[in-house]
Amino acid sequence: MIDDVINFPASPAGLYNPLRYMIGIGGKRIRPSLCLTAYGLYKARESKEVRQCAAALEVFHSFTLIHDDIMDRSALRRGVPTVWTKWGEDTAILSGDVMLIEAYKLIMNAPGRCRKPVVDLFSTTAAQVCEGQQLDMEFEKREDVTMSEYEKMIGLKTAVLLACSAMTGALVAGSPKEDCDALYSYGYELGMAFQVADDYLDAYGDEKVFGKPIGGDILNGKKSWLTIRALEKTGDREGFMNAFVRECRTEPGRCAKIAEIKGLYDELGVADDARAEVKRYSGRALEALDAIKRDTTSLRDFADKLVGRAK
Repeated sequence: MIDDVINFPASPAGLYNPLRYMIGIGGKRIRPSLCLTAYGLYKARESKEVRQCAAALEVFHSFTLIHDDIMDRSALRRGVPTVWTKWGEDTAILSGDVMLIEAYKLIMNAPGRCRKPVVDLFSTTAAQVCEGQQLDMEFEKREDVTMSEYEKMIGLKTAVLLACSAMTGALVAGSPKEDCDALYSYGYELGMAFQVADDYLDAYGDEKVFGKPIGGDILNGKKSWLTIRALEKTGDREGFMNAFVRECRTEPGRCAKIAEIKGLYDELGVADDARAEVKRYSGRALEALDAIKRDTTSLRDFADKLVGRAK
């Protein structure tokens, strides 16, 4: 789909091999797929330019993951060693930096008639994603994070990039402004649904389907939508947080912690609340498509595949 337009230099290998590794370990390719699906509403055949723009979105996303893994001290990504674990922190930082540059080189291939709005949107989104990551790090040190604050954070860290992906496809296709705006709203609301679904599946998903161990957020004491909702509903915030941040060094201890926190979630009805929130956001995403006077079945199917497991 896009791999044929992602070509990193051969030398120095120590700088570019981590980039090839990061792209090569796969992933769902959600963002480029959304870009190409939006483009497909208006054009029957993909152009090289739209595939380059779609690739830019994936390369940028991979850049954020390289740096996020350093900040989170994550040893594994998609079941294999993270870049900083494999090559060291210094190389990971530098390779991440050059990956961002490669993303800009790709996005600059947008057709001349729409290059400025596409690059402006990309740049604004890139800054917003960094703002979201900063908020996420700050929230790790706080126990008083509100749901509105959390929603703002995931909107910046996750949703704006999906919104950018949908709108980029529309811009490159030359769609009307009204459609571009509608697709941005669709992508944003879908991104919110996706993040809440991801938080839910981290605790309640099938490990084989989810692609990573269940209960990671619980074991790492990382605040998720479920945590924030639980703190809103519990009558014993201190007791909940004591259990949530407790370190476990043995496998039986880790299993016990996951079971305990999920038990508290169940008592408070948090899992049901999360599923309802996924439905609410995904419903708003589909409503945004009503403004587009074209067959949007492909985007409706895309939304269902992305968040359907958490409904």
